[in-house]
Amino acid sequence: MKLFKLNKTFVADEEGAVTVDWVVLTAALVGIAIAVLAIIRGGLNTAASDINTALGEAIDQATS
Repeated sequence: MKLFKLNKTFVADEEGAVTVDWVVLTAALVGIAIAVLAIIRGGLNTAASDINTALGEAIDQATS
């Protein structure tokens, strides 16, 4: 009978379920962050290139 009581207590325990929820939530957030970075990477590279060009032109004008 003690084995059945131990099994019932083990099944009713929910402490591990919270850990699993946090792991799944964290994995989802990391996946979303990676997807967002993959989507905006091209735009960021273009913006950085445009800024570099503009700064180079401004430096050329200031030194001439």
